[in-house]
Amino acid sequence: MTLRTESRFADPDAAYRLLVEAHRTIDPAQSAALDAALVLLLANHIGDHAVFAEAIAIARSVVADVKPA
Repeated sequence: MTLRTESRFADPDAAYRLLVEAHRTIDPAQSAALDAALVLLLANHIGDHAVFAEAIAIARSVVADVKPA
């Protein structure tokens, strides 16, 4: 299996809003913990080490392009 990066949501904006709302009333530490828990839950759901490694590599390349505020 290879990582699918195209949007697979019928309503991508609704999925984005759901994620934003999950973070709305929590502090930064809780937000980081939520993100970590979400990543681990979804990685477990995928259950494919190679796909998880590919996702990590892509995410790291995106983060590398982000300039500190």
